[in-house]
Amino acid sequence: MLAIEMLSISKVFPGVIANDNVNLRVESGEIHALLGENGAGKSTLMSMLFGLYEPSSGIIKIRGEEVKIRNPNDATSLRIGMVHQHFKLVHNFTVTENIVLGMEPHDRLGNLDLRSAEKRVAQLSETYGLAVDPCVKIENITVGMQQRVEILKILYRDADILIFDEPTAVLTPQEIDELLAILRRLKAEGKTVLFITHKLREIKAAADRCTILRRGKSIDTVDVAKVSEAELAEKMVGRAVTFRIEKKPAKPGDIVLKIEDLTVIGSKGTPAVRGLSLDVRAGEVVGIAGVDGNGQSELVEAISGLMPVRSGRVLLKSRDVSKDSIRRRNESGLGLVPEDRHKHGLVLDFRVDENLILKSYRKSQYASRLGFLKFNAISKHAETMITDFDIRAGKGPETLAKSMSGGNQQKVIIAREIYLSPELLIVSQPTRGLDVGAIEYIHSRIIQERDKGRAVLLVSFELDEILGLCDRIAAISKGQVVGVLPAAEADERKIGALMGGVHA
Repeated sequence: MLAIEMLSISKVFPGVIANDNVNLRVESGEIHALLGENGAGKSTLMSMLFGLYEPSSGIIKIRGEEVKIRNPNDATSLRIGMVHQHFKLVHNFTVTENIVLGMEPHDRLGNLDLRSAEKRVAQLSETYGLAVDPCVKIENITVGMQQRVEILKILYRDADILIFDEPTAVLTPQEIDELLAILRRLKAEGKTVLFITHKLREIKAAADRCTILRRGKSIDTVDVAKVSEAELAEKMVGRAVTFRIEKKPAKPGDIVLKIEDLTVIGSKGTPAVRGLSLDVRAGEVVGIAGVDGNGQSELVEAISGLMPVRSGRVLLKSRDVSKDSIRRRNESGLGLVPEDRHKHGLVLDFRVDENLILKSYRKSQYASRLGFLKFNAISKHAETMITDFDIRAGKGPETLAKSMSGGNQQKVIIAREIYLSPELLIVSQPTRGLDVGAIEYIHSRIIQERDKGRAVLLVSFELDEILGLCDRIAAISKGQVVGVLPAAEADERKIGALMGGVHA
């Protein structure tokens, strides 16, 4: 029996066709993956299934009956639930308070009855192996645990069709494995699971079938067991994808970044970076490998000026920039592709052309002596960047950043940083949540910068990315570099041991 039928679905926004005559059929009790490049229309399609948008045309059937899903309440009444890529949680509420929000239980006297809700949340948590404390506050749990709370929210509402939008984009490798196990457990309980992902390994590990979208159209639905990762990638992108990172041997030059005995105090008031020393030379990529939470974010923020340095020095081309402003560091030749593109990389309510000049709007080509912006010059610059960096922006330079897919938002940031030709390019989690085509492109641009003689510091939780891109790899544990290996001598076992705190 089919749980979901979306037939000839189209969705048109002003100037953009997000979905064009898409067909999706999902069987009851299966894990069905939705695969496509950034901007292929996957999230839009699922948003229509959950009632966030209404189709411009087409038919939706749930369990064989045609339905109209005008809003999320309609979806909930049809027992459809959705876990969004960006969680919808109130951070100073408890787990249970978040789960019951909007359908709070009351006793006979009309008083809020959180105790009975906590019991039910605990029971659901145990049934599905989620291991969530009903009484803890959201602000005190990990991102992976917050996602489990989102799952409990829809299970509490008795959903049996569960939609996951990019569920692994912000998770560590261990949390990803745990989530995939949860998806399989949900399937075993008779739930129907739909999940959007760019990661081919996850599809092979968990999905039964997969529907591929490309530029708003449905390309194919395949039995996952019968196709290879390479075949899935080719269907998604429309061409063969190279998984191997092609690069020539590095030619390291002078030291561009030198970190000396650096200590940084984290948000909890304790040292997140402890006496760390490292250098990066022109013409090489140095990677930081480590389990999330071992000081990587604080290290990057201290180098770039987003966090203060407690002690030690950050030298850029032999000049101490430890106490410089962010603008001064940028003008000294530091470029940053941040870990959180929404928080530190873009102004989401700005247009593409405005985001592309955030670090250069004061320059004479974009502003007059009196400080008035030269809008024609800014727009022409954006048109060049859109072409050169393959940024897919529906309305061109006028496209709002918040309306773009994650991959194209990332391309805007990379275009802005690379255009400024920084002496040092810091790249943190550059391909998080991106499809294989975008990953291939961004990897090639990083290597191009290295080959131009730039110093590149790469921070990534993806060991394949670290091993493929880097010339030297520094493993970090508890805020300290525990070993530095040439990439030619490194493998997952050696790096994994170092990440676990085994010193070289």
